[in-house]
Amino acid sequence: MHLFKIAASAAALLGAADAAIKKLPLPTSCSGVSTFRNQYTLASGWSAMKIAGGLKQVRTVIWDTEGHMLVSQATKGISVHSFGDNGCINSTSTLIAGTQLNHGLALTPDGKTLYASSETTAYSWSYDAATMKVSNQKTVVKGMATGVHSTRNLLVVPSQPNMVLLQVGSNANFDMAAVDKNTGRAIIKIFDMSKAPASGYNYNTDGEVFGYGLRNEIGFTMDPNGVVWGVENSGDDFTRTENGQRRDIHKDNPAEKLNNLGDPLKTRDAWYGYPTCFSVWDPSAFTGTSLKTGSHFVLAPNSSYNDATCNGKAIVPRLTFQAHSAPIWNAFDADAKNMYVTFHGSWDRQPATGFKVVQVPFTKLADGSYDPVAPADSMKGYNDIFSAPSPGSCTANGLTQSNCVRLTAAAWDPAGRGLFVGSDNSAEGEIFILTPKS
Repeated sequence: MHLFKIAASAAALLGAADAAIKKLPLPTSCSGVSTFRNQYTLASGWSAMKIAGGLKQVRTVIWDTEGHMLVSQATKGISVHSFGDNGCINSTSTLIAGTQLNHGLALTPDGKTLYASSETTAYSWSYDAATMKVSNQKTVVKGMATGVHSTRNLLVVPSQPNMVLLQVGSNANFDMAAVDKNTGRAIIKIFDMSKAPASGYNYNTDGEVFGYGLRNEIGFTMDPNGVVWGVENSGDDFTRTENGQRRDIHKDNPAEKLNNLGDPLKTRDAWYGYPTCFSVWDPSAFTGTSLKTGSHFVLAPNSSYNDATCNGKAIVPRLTFQAHSAPIWNAFDADAKNMYVTFHGSWDRQPATGFKVVQVPFTKLADGSYDPVAPADSMKGYNDIFSAPSPGSCTANGLTQSNCVRLTAAAWDPAGRGLFVGSDNSAEGEIFILTPKS
């Protein structure tokens, strides 16, 4: 039996919060904000403006109940920003100074409890939106594993605010031990924060397993029905061995994933394949098979464990993205007609790819569920709306250094100005507003 019961509609709760926030105009420029650090290309029907600069490694943007913007700046902490009637930022202050905080950031729907994460620990604070202050820091989850993936995403379930999803990625490119849920890696777990021990839960031994076999599900969000959709960073430097022949397939495989992770009020222990099953982007690399884009494959098929084994056991992605795009965050628009995904950009592909924001068209099906428009085997299920003008020439020296924008955060503005997206390029942390033209 699950620990939680549904209380209300997520969409209704979010809509009520947005309705209380004053609408603001979209400025054409803001005093004191520098121009875009990097050149960009914009899709027809969109505008872009820079709303904030001079930040450090912007990872996550969220909004409080007064319309203030909270920003997770990796290795610096969390800042809070208010806006004037002209739509520009008119005050900025440090909410929480913490060099270990690096990604996860979430508020309960009433705006009174804030969560944030470091590599090993998740914390909570009491938050006052009127004063933009925190108090009463608590450790709520500890003991998360260290390794190659250090960021930990957080999601509060709006209909059951004591319920928090917390993600940990793999600790290596091929983290073979992560096939066991008890490692607490390549996994998303669910914790009832109303019952957290005084010293915090232990990540590996406490909570419930929402989904596992998720190499690095660093971005996830809810549709209006409360179903969680996640974006997954897949592996690097892949070869495949068939009939004793080993071939390099890493340029265009494996695909990055868009996963339908299910309803956290109902779903438990779902397995998505890692570390043995991966998804195809370019089927031409798999000669003599019937594999399609989105199908699962193994690195060394044999008579006891092969592609068919994976496609029979592991949940396949609902849609896939080009290999090495590095999706970081995803967000639906108000009526879930589109999902927007930020691509951080590749380091393991020549020419490089990613460094953009894409739009994934969605539709509402006859049964009321939401689903991408494109079929699961499509290589054209998304459209670029904001990108580096020549992604193939982008560099990616380390996690944040680049001569191009490194896109991270994605959050729709409750004041109506558009989609706020962040960049954690170490040269300058920036936040942009992307606005569809009416």
